[in-house]
Order: sequence, then C-alpha cells, then structure tokens
Amino acid sequence: MKTIDVVKIIETVEKLCIDANYYLNDDIANSLEKGLLLEESDTGKLVLQQLLKNAEMARSQKMAMCQDTGMAVVFVDIGQDVRITGGSLTDAINEGVRRGYQNGYLRKSVVKNPIDRVNTGDNTPAVIHYNIVEGDSLKITVAPKGFGSENMSALKMLKPSDGIDGVKEFVIDTVRKAGPNPCPPVVVGVGIGGTMEKAALLAKRALLRPIDIRNSDSSIKNLEEELLEKINKLGIGPAGLGGRVTALAVNVEMFPTHIAGLPVAVNINCHAARHAEAVL
Repeated sequence: MKTIDVVKIIETVEKLCIDANYYLNDDIANSLEKGLLLEESDTGKLVLQQLLKNAEMARSQKMAMCQDTGMAVVFVDIGQDVRITGGSLTDAINEGVRRGYQNGYLRKSVVKNPIDRVNTGDNTPAVIHYNIVEGDSLKITVAPKGFGSENMSALKMLKPSDGIDGVKEFVIDTVRKAGPNPCPPVVVGVGIGGTMEKAALLAKRALLRPIDIRNSDSSIKNLEEELLEKINKLGIGPAGLGGRVTALAVNVEMFPTHIAGLPVAVNINCHAARHAEAVL
C-alpha cells in the first residue's frame, strides 16, 4: 500500500496546469515541422511557421501558448493499492488547478452557473475523470480544453445498419462543419461504442494519445489513417485559410456496445493539443 499526501497532489497538479499551457509537446511540434514539408499553400506554410514560433516564444518566455487557457480536464488513474492522506483527492486537484492558474498567470475561464455566467475567479472546478487501475501508482493527466475546439464537438447515436461508412461520414462531416473554428491543424479524437457518455469519454481520452502512435488494432489503425487522409482533402488548411494540412492526426478508440446501438463521438483539439502528465 502506497501512501500519497494531498500536498504532493496539489503541487503536482499546479505544475501540470502550467506546463500544459506553456510547453508544446514534442509529438505536436514534430508533426507541425512535417506539415511544413507537406503543405503546398504559401499561406498555410506561413501559419505553420507562426505556430512553431509562437510555441518557442511561449517556452522561452514561460507564458501561455494561447489566450484561451481552457477549462481544466483532469484524468486520474488511481491504483487500487494507493491511499490518499491529508484530505480529499478531489479538493486537492481543484486546489492544484486554482494555484496553477493563479501562479502561472493563466486566464480564468470557468463560470459557476452556465446560465448566470458569473466567473468563479480561479478556473475551478475542474472536470475530473477517475479510473481505478491495478498497482500502487497515481497517474494524473491535466488537459486544458479551450472552447474554440470544444464547441465543435459532436455526438451521434448511429444505427447499427449505418456501419463503418456512417461512422466515417459523421467524423468527416463534423470536421468539415467545424471549419476554421477549432484553430486547425487539429487533432481529432473519435470514440466509438459504449453508451452516449462512454463514447464522449473515449473521444476525449483519445486526444491524450501521442499523435505519432496509431491504435494497436490494425483495423482501427487503418481507419485512423483513412480518416486523416480524407480530412486533409477537405482543403480547410492551417488556420482555415486553405491548404493540405487540416489535421495532424485522427485518434480512434473503441468499446463494446449494445446490439441496438452505434454511438460515435468526435472531440476536436486545436493544434496545441495541450496535456501534461505525472506519475506519483
């Protein structure tokens, strides 16, 4: 049994909030560099160059890559042999978010009531997803989600008879309708199966996978590659100004579902695809 004090969790979440907003992940930076070689549009190339320059400035000057520093989405994989001491795990995560957004000079974007729209002032509460796993480790992933991309999310309860063609059509149509709004080039997370909420969570989790790693299932891998090719033929391009590089990757995750259903969710990330993780 491993014991982890909430003070350590608070400090970890605080750092992850800042790191995710300051530092572009290597897989994304490498993909943007490759995009420069693939992009045929001069405007598209210029946009990609600006995105890379922006990321370097954020890293060197220790500042946020984007003014929309997102709502904090936190994934917690907690080992069944872990014991949290000193307080509530949920409270600790929210305190870490509060400190991270305050000390990292990150914009506070959360409103307490979706109707009254009064800002909470500290970017809490976070959206927290808990997953119980084997072992004695605690893995925390912070994925700040801006709403230029989040607002382009979509969920559809397809009929089983719609099949794989229906899935492909829905995913591509969602990206087409999103156009320039999610700040392309985008990363597309797709969740297929489960129930309504499971498909949405699968799509969100899919965005955490490094974009240079394809699904280990060969049939899903082929689907990811086909969708990426077709999305990049839409012509939306970097910043929506036209070009070949509309998406950097399509990550698909699947889960068993009911005989009468075919839930599909699409969650789009902007080019930054921000997330940072730590294991305690």
